[in-house]
Amino acid sequence: MANPKRRQSKERQRKRQGANRWRAPVLKTCPECGSSVPGHVACPSCGYYRNRQVLTVEASE
Repeated sequence: MANPKRRQSKERQRKRQGANRWRAPVLKTCPECGSSVPGHVACPSCGYYRNRQVLTVEASE
């Protein structure tokens, strides 16, 4: 079995573990209806994505 020659420093260990930290999701505002939408996703309330209608959304009133 292969064994490490040297112990990894605490700095390297922390750099490696820092990549796994939790990040809050980034929400954008839809230019058409103004609701909060995650990036790179069509707006579920109006159906627009990049200033184009890509989904047909039924009115839920």
